[in-house]
Amino acid sequence: MDLLTGLIDLFLHLDQHLGEVIAQYGTWTYLILFVIVFCETGLVVTPFLPGDSLLFAAGTFAGMGALEAGWLFLLLASAAILGDTVNYWVGAAIGPRAFTGHYRFLKKEYLDRTHRFYEKHGGKTIVLARFIPIIRTFAPFVAGIGAMHYGRFVAYNVIGGGAWVASFVFLGYFFGTIPLVQRHFSLAVLAIVFISVLPLAYEVVRARREQAETS
Repeated sequence: MDLLTGLIDLFLHLDQHLGEVIAQYGTWTYLILFVIVFCETGLVVTPFLPGDSLLFAAGTFAGMGALEAGWLFLLLASAAILGDTVNYWVGAAIGPRAFTGHYRFLKKEYLDRTHRFYEKHGGKTIVLARFIPIIRTFAPFVAGIGAMHYGRFVAYNVIGGGAWVASFVFLGYFFGTIPLVQRHFSLAVLAIVFISVLPLAYEVVRARREQAETS
């Protein structure tokens, strides 16, 4: 419960927490953000870390002059690409054996959901999944299991990682500094999270509807 409360507080007050990190660690903030983005995309056990909202908040602070937008894009896009690459090779090495039910965060339903996403979108899944929480973390893992040749994966990985980071960092850079957004930053973060999970919610509802029709 404490972990859940802490995560909710982190998401809702991401601007305050990131501001404190910048004030305390200065340029080391870039490394901290790099590690968080890498873990959110590269470690199958940490899909709950902030992704879209963190990039938006970082872009907002860049717009205020506390961070440099160019460095943010280069470092965080590199973290996202490297994270997916690691995730791919972990999937290739471990495969579906990891989804045995012994690991709390490795749920078989996540694997099945991502497989369905692959069946619908093919190789574009790596790009599209960047914008969908949970699937973003599991897509490269499933690709490593055998859904995609590594050569194709690299191309989609670079395109998706760059597009994802650029979209939210520069969205925050240009719009996060607007006084109305700053006054209601928590609502802006919630809106980003809500919009991000809409495709995932649609896939869940569609899958359940199809299951009900076939049963």
